[in-house]
Amino acid sequence: MASIEKVPMLAEGYEKLTADLKALRLERPRVVDAIEEARAHGDLSENAEYHAAKERQGQIEAQIGELEDKISRAQIIDPASLSGDKIVFGATVTLLDDDDKPVKYQIVGQTEADAKKGRISYNSPLARALIGKKVGDEIEVTVPSGDRFYLVKTIEFI
Repeated sequence: MASIEKVPMLAEGYEKLTADLKALRLERPRVVDAIEEARAHGDLSENAEYHAAKERQGQIEAQIGELEDKISRAQIIDPASLSGDKIVFGATVTLLDDDDKPVKYQIVGQTEADAKKGRISYNSPLARALIGKKVGDEIEVTVPSGDRFYLVKTIEFI
């Protein structure tokens, strides 16, 4: 029997997914109305409004299915409840780069990732290299711009 893979995320990521799902479910009847209205215009073979509405309906159904799947497999993790000396999902890590300049990242789920805010997905190359490391460990990660080296300075669970 295949096990269902959990999707780790923070509470705010879960809330965003459920809000997106609610918005799509509210849009669903409006698209059905648009299809009915376009159908009333006659010949469907040359009815751009009908085809656009049907395409949007397909997109909505696909997105709803994807969101329902993620929500059903969600594993909500509260970083404040974590502790330890190893980097895990939810940890906020301060690294020193090649120039001893500090950079700070929190390891989060895919839905919450935003590199500009210092939040990286747990399956990004950098996060995968960090998970399991301790303070003082050096890591090497290959990114599109080349190989980067970091020293783990601090690990926080905030």
